[in-house]
Amino acid sequence: MAGQAITLHDELASRPGHDTWLTRILRRMFILVSLSFLAALLFAPLATVFATALGKGVEAYFASFNDPDTRSAIRLTLTAVAVVVPLNTLFGLAAAWAIGKFEFRGKSFLITLIDLPLAVSPVISGMIYVLMFGLQGWFGAWLQEHDISIIFALPGIILATMFVTFPYVARELIPLMQQLGNDEEEAAITLGANGWTTFFRVTLPKVRWGLVYGIILCNARAMGEFGAVSVVSGHIRGLTNTMPLHIEILYNEYNFVGAFAVASLLTLLAVATLIVKTLIERTGYKRH
Repeated sequence: MAGQAITLHDELASRPGHDTWLTRILRRMFILVSLSFLAALLFAPLATVFATALGKGVEAYFASFNDPDTRSAIRLTLTAVAVVVPLNTLFGLAAAWAIGKFEFRGKSFLITLIDLPLAVSPVISGMIYVLMFGLQGWFGAWLQEHDISIIFALPGIILATMFVTFPYVARELIPLMQQLGNDEEEAAITLGANGWTTFFRVTLPKVRWGLVYGIILCNARAMGEFGAVSVVSGHIRGLTNTMPLHIEILYNEYNFVGAFAVASLLTLLAVATLIVKTLIERTGYKRH
């Protein structure tokens, strides 16, 4: 029966009139629905952001970035990203190598822990850090005695951002390393290479595009994080406000040009990240 269906399909496909008017209508309808969703959920909001940001002219747009608080928010966001992404990259490489190449007790539990930030609300993760490092937290008294500030300071923002984003590099590399197997690594070790040489000369080149892809996802998520950072930052203007938090403050103050100017910058950074991601997908994954 299945063979007859395949034969009938091949016979119909070979006929000149197989692409009927109904097929063309359905194809165009699906394309129209997809474009409508993109226009409503992506293009229209993006157009609104830039239109509002430039609503009072280009001069007012660039003048928004002369605000000291805005500059501080941009610096803080870039600083947090510059610290979080390399640390999460090291963790992702180590975790993926351990999980993908070795068998050990607690492996499934480690994978579950890596997936935990994807299931926990960012607000809850921020509250956990407040519970641990706040003035009334577990380590609050000790931190206060030693004049160490974590909550409502840069370290807390970095910790919260790191918790939310650390699965991205690891989850990108783990299935890739498991798929590649251990044959080439075992051959290199048999030929006399040590562990580090095997990693840098054999393993890393094979997963480099997946690594870059994971770094890009981690970077994009770190720049746009709001929930966890909002809890641990304290919203101290000019000190602990990242770009997403600063956008909220400007919007609540009815400074729409300033809010959407910062939002446009964040959007441009996200678009640049997506462009890099697309280029990597075309040049990297197609090679495997």
